[in-house]
Amino acid sequence: MAAVPGQLIWEIVKRNNSFLVKEFGRGTAGVQFSKEPNNLYNLNSYKHSGLANKKTVTIQPGGKDQSILLATTKSKKQNKPASLLHKSLMKKEFRRMAKAVTNQVADNYYRPDLKKAALARLSAVNRSLKVAKSGVKKRNRQALKSSGRK
Repeated sequence: MAAVPGQLIWEIVKRNNSFLVKEFGRGTAGVQFSKEPNNLYNLNSYKHSGLANKKTVTIQPGGKDQSILLATTKSKKQNKPASLLHKSLMKKEFRRMAKAVTNQVADNYYRPDLKKAALARLSAVNRSLKVAKSGVKKRNRQALKSSGRK
């Protein structure tokens, strides 16, 4: 099977695909998001598209434990979806995971343009996995000041 260029795929799927989410703001200014896999910012653009690019990066929660899954696509396995992703599970502290993501995405010449997006996604996923600390909650001081004197 002949390989189809990414630009051609993008021109075909950029306006209509099953992953497209169209949000309309004020007037006619519309924002288009995408729910496609391998899209770090969930934006409908060629740069972040997981469908049109051969090299993509995915960061998502790993499973039941506090792990994060970093997956990159193998550019030579495009016709074999079962073995398309190279997955690695990260269970270390945040700084070491950030260093690993930077090494894999930018320093390895894989997709240096996605370094900022990958680190932002890593930070958001890591923040979502943290468990809230139990204990005494701080009271709102402003509420005490306004109702304290009569």
